[in-house]
Amino acid sequence: MTASRSVLFIAEFDDVYHAHAMQRRRALERLGAAVSVFDLKARPSFLERFRAGDLGRRLERCIDEVQPELILVNGSDAIDEALVDRLRGRARARWINWLPQDLRGISEAIVLARPFDHIYAIGTDVAAEMADRLGRTVDVLAFAADPSVYRPIKTRDQYRANVVFAGHATPRRERLLAELAEFGLAVWGPGWRKTSLRDYCRGEAPSTDEYLKAYAGATVAVNIHHVLVENDPREASCNQRLFELAAIGAAQVVDDRGDLARYFERDREVMVFRDAAELRSLVRELIENPAEAERLGQAARARLLQDHTYMHRLRHLLLDQPRAR
Repeated sequence: MTASRSVLFIAEFDDVYHAHAMQRRRALERLGAAVSVFDLKARPSFLERFRAGDLGRRLERCIDEVQPELILVNGSDAIDEALVDRLRGRARARWINWLPQDLRGISEAIVLARPFDHIYAIGTDVAAEMADRLGRTVDVLAFAADPSVYRPIKTRDQYRANVVFAGHATPRRERLLAELAEFGLAVWGPGWRKTSLRDYCRGEAPSTDEYLKAYAGATVAVNIHHVLVENDPREASCNQRLFELAAIGAAQVVDDRGDLARYFERDREVMVFRDAAELRSLVRELIENPAEAERLGQAARARLLQDHTYMHRLRHLLLDQPRAR
């Protein structure tokens, strides 16, 4: 446990695209922090807006009331340099930004990072690029998962499938997953009903519960990262899905990334592919050997519980921050 810290957590909260914000909040609370939340997705009524003013005015009121020691922002573009400069003097707080962008969003990340006292990037590639362009230290704090949310469960009916992918449709993902259609493929996420894999789509905007059931019902869980340029060796950052699938205890086949070996052991905790032929071969092997698939998933969950929960990440973040004097 860490000594109690007063933290104002500024983020967007929902159960689909920003579900992890609440899980990070819970981890902070479990670590003993006194957490106050400012939800950027909350839409105040007209009367509340009239009384409290714009986003800046509402944040001023919140900071004045809470007087936090730390202000943690979850990479939102709503919290820009001008707003941070406007708010900085209202409390003796260190401003921290945990940025979720990979190399595709590096320019946005650099702009958002400038006014913050401490910056965390999700991968070594992003951290190195940002440090070079900003001329300051940028630390790596990878994604994680809450194993009380993403956990092994039994599913059936529409959630049961040999091979599952849940995420946005992209041309690269469509091309790779088309190689797996004959194995009993199910895809979930936005855009799939406009692709050649439309008949394999079982839902377009899965909630956290549906996402969990979909992957927990898979014999093999496929993880395909977004990429800036295909086969670009600079790309290292690992996505959120890597840790979610490990927490679920799914047998994961994931495309190779530079940082992957920092978190999971290849062939013992995850299977790693470099091209469509290798993806197809690995998926086939696991489907034909369900005992090996189960062993792989159990090993990945054990590693996540040991090293990669939000408790681990946020303990590290809290211990990084000096006490206010």
